[in-house]
Amino acid sequence: MWPYPRILAHRGGGTLAPENTLAGLRRGMAAGFRAIEFDVMLARDGVPVVLHDPDLGRTVAGTGSVADIDARDLAARDAGAWFGPDYAGEPVPLFVEFAQFCKAHGVWMNIEIKPVPGHDAQTGAVVARLAAALFADELAAGRVERAPLLSSFSAAALDAARHAAPEVPRAWLTPSLPPDWERRARALDVVAIHTDHKRLTAARAAAVKAAGFGLFCYTVNAPDRARTLFAWGVDGLCTDRIDLIGPAFA
Repeated sequence: MWPYPRILAHRGGGTLAPENTLAGLRRGMAAGFRAIEFDVMLARDGVPVVLHDPDLGRTVAGTGSVADIDARDLAARDAGAWFGPDYAGEPVPLFVEFAQFCKAHGVWMNIEIKPVPGHDAQTGAVVARLAAALFADELAAGRVERAPLLSSFSAAALDAARHAAPEVPRAWLTPSLPPDWERRARALDVVAIHTDHKRLTAARAAAVKAAGFGLFCYTVNAPDRARTLFAWGVDGLCTDRIDLIGPAFA
């Protein structure tokens, strides 16, 4: 059973605002979303920040690796000007502050653990422990649907998250389902499989559901495709086109 929202705003505000920022989150909320997907990695000082790319230059001005810069330095950098002048000065969010904002506003989180290469285990453990602390009451009460879902392409990050905070649910991100997908998913002890919708088939979707896993797809931007996926039994999806696929989409 999938206890989570069915439609998530990808990286906060999809393509309507700068990704992985509070401005993007607010844009998604303005569209009615109370569920988002976003990315987290560790800065040099071990503090998690909300970013997708391990190197600066695309959404954050500058050069170099995130792993070589302290979190407070990253938080002082511009993560909005690349999108447009209206967002100039939008900072890189610190993960804890971002997650606290989401919790305070009733926004459910799919947190993608996105390690800088070589920092997989540390990132998984840190993010899982912080998520467990932020939602300790909900987890203790068995309200798992209110706690975040941690996902990652990195098996090492997921394994570290499991050992650090086994009570926080996890999902395995994979571009496509390999032949041994069920064995790998069970070895990681995940509750769901997240995959690229372009490589999913009706038969594979049925197999995932028959095996008892939740099934989530990224990144679905066409309403017709979303309807097809739901007809196949897909439980949830994220979208960049929050203007076309809203939180109440059916």
